[in-house]
Amino acid sequence: MTAYAAKKNRLLEELAAARARGGASVGLAKRTSNLFRDRPARKRPRVDLSHFNSVLNVDPVAGIVEAEGMTTFVDLADATLAAGTAPRVVPQLKSITLGGAVAGVGIEASSFRFGLVHDTISEIEVLTGDGRALVCTPDNEHRDLFHGMPNSYGTLGYALKLTARTTPAKRYVHVEHRRYAEPAACFAAIGELARAPGVDFLDGVVFARDALVLTLGRFVDTAPHASDYTFERIYYQSLRERADDHLTAHDYLWRWDTDWFWCSKNLGLQHHWLRRLVGRERLNSITYQKIMRWNSRWKLTAAWDRLRGMHPESVIQDVDIPLARAAEFLEFLHARIGILPIWLCPIRAPDARQPFALYPLASGVTYVNFGFWDTVRSRESHPAGFHNRLIEHKVTELGGLKSLYSDSYFTPDEFWAIYNRPAYDALKRKYDPDHALPDLYEKCVLRH
Repeated sequence: MTAYAAKKNRLLEELAAARARGGASVGLAKRTSNLFRDRPARKRPRVDLSHFNSVLNVDPVAGIVEAEGMTTFVDLADATLAAGTAPRVVPQLKSITLGGAVAGVGIEASSFRFGLVHDTISEIEVLTGDGRALVCTPDNEHRDLFHGMPNSYGTLGYALKLTARTTPAKRYVHVEHRRYAEPAACFAAIGELARAPGVDFLDGVVFARDALVLTLGRFVDTAPHASDYTFERIYYQSLRERADDHLTAHDYLWRWDTDWFWCSKNLGLQHHWLRRLVGRERLNSITYQKIMRWNSRWKLTAAWDRLRGMHPESVIQDVDIPLARAAEFLEFLHARIGILPIWLCPIRAPDARQPFALYPLASGVTYVNFGFWDTVRSRESHPAGFHNRLIEHKVTELGGLKSLYSDSYFTPDEFWAIYNRPAYDALKRKYDPDHALPDLYEKCVLRH
């Protein structure tokens, strides 16, 4: 805590000096990113918070962990598991940071019990656009900023330090794979399991119209074996091959990272010989993102598509749909988008909590997150964002919400009708009156 205080004081002094020189515009300097939208590079003063990346305190008795905003979840999980606990919600990719999961909305298979990452946070110390470091809790004088940080994407401030609630963890996780041939039966089961006692984790995968799998996870003290999906074996394939399985708690938390769910197939890295050539230490989402950004810069796959006469559109989305409309949305995806597999992850925001202003999931309602990440290719030319616009319209029609980490095509009126313009403007006036930080619409919506 002493080291944290010293870092924070130095940061505030540097920002005050920059503001005195007339440098109002700031942006976060990061070495990694889990955003999936290409933006032109901007030349502007940067705030380097990368050294705010330490776990400060793990208290298993109080059920909390305190950590700096740039702490990755892999470091957070290592520190808490060593004390017999885990963060209540651990997003799927190792490079996701605690502060980033709050500002950008983090989810995982425990979200049916605990909500999203921001639902597990009890305190945030925020570096605001006007250069202050403010402690924000659900009920103090800065509670409006506390409830405004989720889905703000660094446009209201940056999390310097957070306190997250933890849950007791055991050494292993026993997983059970249940298969369904009918979407209606699968979604009915989600509704039942989301309220069932004794289930710690719940998510699923749609492999085809008639092939859906739900996976239940439970912490256990002992296991007859522990499967290893960190090298030659591929986790998502096991869902169709096994009825049940055991993983260490650590490996369960990162079961999706080795193959970036299933997106490693786009890089050829589901071939066993290539996996062995690349090596265990490089089979992870960080490696794949570097390759993706390199390809985005040099546009090799785009050139290949042009040679084949194909018109590609990147469709990388996570959307939250009320459970009652989930089957309808899945049928829309099959009929109009055609991407498979699809990740399913139920969410239930805690009952009777104050809503988060910029990501207003209804309290006590079960939603299903649909994650689908691929490229739609066609020989027919469409306007830019054609398939993404179809998705945005359908999500809005069904009363859902779309995460903003990837390409968005909302008009300003559409966007602000969903993401609460009055609340956002009030927060901007109070905490970033000089607009040192970008506007949420300008940052998150792809502009042409």
